[in-house]
Amino acid sequence: MRTLVIGNKAYSSWSLRPWLMLKHGGLPFDEVRIPLYRPDSAAPLAHWSPSGKVPVLHDDGLVIWESLAILEYLAETYPDACGWPRDRAARAFARAASAEMASSFSALRYSMPFNCRARRRVTLGDDAQRDVARVAALWSECRSRFGRGGEWLFGTFSPADAMYAPVALRFVTYGIALDGAASAYVASIAAHPAVQEWIAAGRTEVEVIDSNEVGTPA
Repeated sequence: MRTLVIGNKAYSSWSLRPWLMLKHGGLPFDEVRIPLYRPDSAAPLAHWSPSGKVPVLHDDGLVIWESLAILEYLAETYPDACGWPRDRAARAFARAASAEMASSFSALRYSMPFNCRARRRVTLGDDAQRDVARVAALWSECRSRFGRGGEWLFGTFSPADAMYAPVALRFVTYGIALDGAASAYVASIAAHPAVQEWIAAGRTEVEVIDSNEVGTPA
């Protein structure tokens, strides 16, 4: 029995990451959605998650409660469906890029909160612009060095793509213009059938988290 507990699809970028990996890998799972930042959120979060946060994966009695840890578990358990790149150099690069996503880009996150059902515009400060430039350069390097065999960062879809998918959707939401390989990568993420499914579900949600509704409508 495999269950993934997630937050609002409109707003929870961390929930999207393992959900997308499971969907892309074709692994069946039950989904529990807990709307976040509500007075009644704490009790179900405490029931499912030792950290009181989402996402959290329950798999045959094992509980994993952090996005990158879930992706590592899926890659190790299901290497053909959810694995890292097979080439050692590509795998090391993919892990480093994914760890950078988990620990960095705070200005980008703050200036462009995840809001995949919206189209908005914001003015980016210098730090956020540097984050955008770093992400675009990293994507271009991944594609040029390791991704020539397909449309994803390392050719075939991997946990690195799951980690960066929410960033690509942020660029769509806020109309961030990119060039070349980075622009093509955003288009590939946005066209992924599972990503389209996630966004469509987010549009049906009635909850509104004001802190994620920044900027002006586009």
